[in-house]
Amino acid sequence: MDEMVRQKVEAFFTGYPVRQLGKQEMLVQANEQPEGIFYLVRGQVRQYDIAPQGSEIVVNVFKPPAFFPMSWAVTGVPNRYFFETASEVAVHVAPAEAAVSFLRANPDVLFDLLKRVYSGVEGLQRRMAHLMGGTAKTRVVFELVIECKRFGKQQPDGSYIIDIHEDELARRSGMSRETVNRELADLKHQHLVSVSHQQLTIRDLGQLERLLGEGL
Repeated sequence: MDEMVRQKVEAFFTGYPVRQLGKQEMLVQANEQPEGIFYLVRGQVRQYDIAPQGSEIVVNVFKPPAFFPMSWAVTGVPNRYFFETASEVAVHVAPAEAAVSFLRANPDVLFDLLKRVYSGVEGLQRRMAHLMGGTAKTRVVFELVIECKRFGKQQPDGSYIIDIHEDELARRSGMSRETVNRELADLKHQHLVSVSHQQLTIRDLGQLERLLGEGL
């Protein structure tokens, strides 16, 4: 987000009270009318659906300075997803009508939101391509690459640390934990990934991206 745009967004949302929540608290239930638009100041929020067999399918993970759910506010389409905190978070909650009016009055903020929406659509299209034409390996690698680029902490040696457990990786890739563990074991054997408690280390992001390209 552009710095001037971010300042405008912060100035708008900080006019509403901040709320502190713990990990795994529900912000919005599926098929529930959201209380407003959430502006994320700290932490992460998972947007997910429930598959017919009961497993969670993560469709997005928000980080600061995201505000959501804008598709509901702009289009009036009923919300179909769960929004749950993935860590301790702080959010401001603004009325949907006020948030939409703010966007209409600030074309630069609206354009920035549009850019981020298109970026998200691109990611969804790539994920769909791997779901339809890839393998279990490429689906796991895709999620690792996305997680690394969005949330990874780069180390002095060029590796990246991502705070994600195999269970969460399974939810984001739409596969069983057993399948994810098997594919991670193969990546560990290739010295591309190492696993520790609640963390993964990506040793060579470039090589993972090359594997991704070769998998379709």
